[in-house]
Amino acid sequence: MNQQTLGILVGGGPAPGINGVIASATIEAINEGFRVVGIYDGYQWLAQADTSHVVVLSIEDVSRIHWTGGSILRTSRTNPAQDDRSLANSVKALRALGITHLLCIGGDDTTFGAAKIAELAGGAVHVATVPKTIDNDLPLPDNMPTFGFETARAVGANIVESLMEDARTTTRWYLVVSMGRKSGALALGICKAAGATLAIIPEEFPAGGLALDELADILIGAMIKRRAMDHDHGVAVIAEGVAERLDPAQLAGLEGAARDAYGHVRLSEVALGDVLKSTVSRRLAELRLKVTVVTKDIGYELRCAKPLPFDVEYTRTLGYGAVRYLRDGGSGAMVALRGGKVAPVTLRDMLDPATGRVNVRLVDTKTESYEVGRKYMIRLDPIDFEQPRLSRLATVAGLSSADFIDRFSRVAAVR
Repeated sequence: MNQQTLGILVGGGPAPGINGVIASATIEAINEGFRVVGIYDGYQWLAQADTSHVVVLSIEDVSRIHWTGGSILRTSRTNPAQDDRSLANSVKALRALGITHLLCIGGDDTTFGAAKIAELAGGAVHVATVPKTIDNDLPLPDNMPTFGFETARAVGANIVESLMEDARTTTRWYLVVSMGRKSGALALGICKAAGATLAIIPEEFPAGGLALDELADILIGAMIKRRAMDHDHGVAVIAEGVAERLDPAQLAGLEGAARDAYGHVRLSEVALGDVLKSTVSRRLAELRLKVTVVTKDIGYELRCAKPLPFDVEYTRTLGYGAVRYLRDGGSGAMVALRGGKVAPVTLRDMLDPATGRVNVRLVDTKTESYEVGRKYMIRLDPIDFEQPRLSRLATVAGLSSADFIDRFSRVAAVR
């Protein structure tokens, strides 16, 4: 009987804990009699039917990588399902490499590609995925976080805490744009953990229904409210996905921005922070309010950070569970945990029947988890438009009470 071979690849952006999955999956597979092949650069070379970018892994190779950041197999955003040829090439390359089982470490796009490979392979290659993304936007059982999220939030919170002290020391406002293409979980989590002044996430707004001036006035309203409390500084954390809720015509460069292999706008190339700073500064000048505004993007600093013990332990269990699932004949599922036990989630069940894409988990703004974060933020609320608060805020803004209501009441209703 020919020896079974496990292939391991990583797709999408980096996340702390990738090497923990690679290590535990490799060790468990070898202990179960598998040969293990690491595939470099995600689906990139497979999609070209190129079988030369691989490495045979041993226990010695991976025994001490679980506490390191990055990916020893690197990663890419190549979409193997972008066309029939790429998908056929991927399956052909896997067969040529003798891979009988494939473990794909990635987020929604990597999972989508894995589902298509499993479908075309027709059982010849058993495929499983492990959920990875700092965005925390995959629909896992029991609302478990995706691995890498906890480390990214911790590192992001440390950065924001430092900015908060800098803001206090220099009496300025920081507009921090955080990664999070669809979900605002990371921005909200960083804000809550650090105790930042406020967070703004895409789930608060309807798609395409957010005006740039309205977004700016949410920030300016917070600045006015802070000044009314005798504080001339603050830090706002804005999820990059807010850009997709804006009217595209109002966001310079969005329609012409570069897109990745899955068709997503590269939000990191949309200067959301600069656009916001310009708009906020212009509208502050109209009110004759002097505020120093500084922008800061955070995201790349988080993705290859040394994983927290939570993510080290989590990923070792996921890698082990994925191999056991594949060894027992499983295929076509994402391996997650439920109550500490391995809980495969069928890839087919994760797809939205209307779009054919993997469902995205968004922040539920009706939960106490969101509510407590919102309650502790400094943002304009309906009560701020009642006396005596109204007069105090209007005076700080240099407006009459009626003009303050006319200008800012719409942003107090956003939730």
